[in-house]
Amino acid sequence: MTVILGFDVYGTLIDTAGIASALQRYAGERADEFAGIWRDKQLEYSFRRALMQNYRSFTVCTREALEYTCRVVGIDIPAEGKKDLMAAYTKLPPFADAVEALPPLQEAGYGLFAFSNGPAADLTVLLENAGLLGFFQDVVSTDEIKSFKPNPAVYAHFLRRSSATAKAAWLVSGNSFDVIGALSAGLNSAWVKRSAAAVFDPWEFTPTVEISALTELGAAIAEAG
Repeated sequence: MTVILGFDVYGTLIDTAGIASALQRYAGERADEFAGIWRDKQLEYSFRRALMQNYRSFTVCTREALEYTCRVVGIDIPAEGKKDLMAAYTKLPPFADAVEALPPLQEAGYGLFAFSNGPAADLTVLLENAGLLGFFQDVVSTDEIKSFKPNPAVYAHFLRRSSATAKAAWLVSGNSFDVIGALSAGLNSAWVKRSAAAVFDPWEFTPTVEISALTELGAAIAEAG
């Protein structure tokens, strides 16, 4: 049975903090602060919309979070600047370990899928710009069922789209809420803890495996059996 790996994109394959480079022009020394608030609010908006069952795409959540961040930080970015920043979200850099890890995983015969909240068209451009698209059999978006992680329906959707069983499927993510969502839905999970300071949510769930870099994934899955 082929083992299927569903890779979260934002924060796992792609470094969302990389948007700070584009923000330098508008936020200067506050670019990192701005990027962190923008990312946190982007996720919050997706959680809220999923709970409300009032869906708008992840692109809309990202744009609304940008508007919020401008107001809370007190930086007035012109409309053209906001358009440029949204475009920059399709050109975010990949994590170095993602670039290194994907080729051997593909060669080892794993079924690789990108699995994200973002619309498939945006994800395709993003992964292509990052040089990662060719490693994936398909791009699976929660947009296809009009919801967001960690709704259990999106993990069921991933299993259907990848033709996988929960026993043979792994969710690979640097986001603990995503890992917990997958575990709750019956999938295996790998938490990518790139920072020693990262804390996994202290719930009743524990990642199937914990790794510090994607290059450790193949060995960790093999050891987990």
